[in-house]
Formats: sequence, structure tokens, C-alpha cells
Amino acid sequence: MAKSKTAEKTIDTAENMETAMKNGAEAFKTGFEKVVKSYDHFAGYGKETVEAYMQAANVAGKGAETLHNEIYAYSKQSIEDTIAATKALMATKSVHEAFELQTDFAKIAFEGYVGQMTKLGEIFAATTKDSFAPIQGRVQAWVDVVQNARAA
Repeated sequence: MAKSKTAEKTIDTAENMETAMKNGAEAFKTGFEKVVKSYDHFAGYGKETVEAYMQAANVAGKGAETLHNEIYAYSKQSIEDTIAATKALMATKSVHEAFELQTDFAKIAFEGYVGQMTKLGEIFAATTKDSFAPIQGRVQAWVDVVQNARAA
């Protein structure tokens, strides 16, 4: 009888070891699949983030080009207006007339400058907002990736 109990214990131990090895292999396989799935999410996030940065850079580049064109056009117009005002000032016949002409020119030039600075500020603000829009979406995507990885 003692031999049969020992034999049964040996068989039970062998079966328990076999079950433990099988369960361990299954757990490893499941864990590995989760890691691979999480890696795919992280890799996809990286690719989409690079695309978002490229899109943001393109928008910023177009905005900088628009700002440059506006500044160039304003500078050119300002120089032309100054030359025209100088010619008109030189053609005046009295000091009073020159003073009035200069006062009117200064008022118009200042109003034009303030209007142009307002316009440039609006362009800059819109460009900044549009440039950050793709990047802001990536923050929420990162949160989603991390939450999915934790849930998996």
C-alpha cells in the first residue's frame, strides 16, 4: 500500500507540474501578446505625432510667409506714401500749409501703422492657434494610448 500512495503522489505531482507549466506558458503567451499590442499602439502614436508636427510646421511656415508678405507690402506702401508726402511738402508755398500737410500725413501714417500692427497681430494669433491645433490633438491621443496600455 505504501508503494501505491507514493506512486499516486508522484503522479499527482507530475500532473501538477504539467498543469503549472501549461498555465505558465499560456500566461507568458497572453502577456507577450499584450506587450506586442501595446507596442503597436505606441508605434502608431509616434507616427501620427510626427505627422502632426509636420502639419503644424507647414501651417507655421505658411503663416510666416503671410506675415512676411504683409510686412513687405506695408513697408513698400509706406515708403511710397512718404515720398509722395515729401514731394507735396516741398511744393507748398507757406509754412502754415506745410504744417497742415505734415500734420495730416502724420495722422494718416499713424492710423495706418496701428491698423497694420492690428492686422499682423491677428495673423500671428491665427497662425499660432492653427499651428498648435494638430499637436493639441496628440495630447489626448497620448492619454488614450496610455489608458489602453494599462487596460490591456
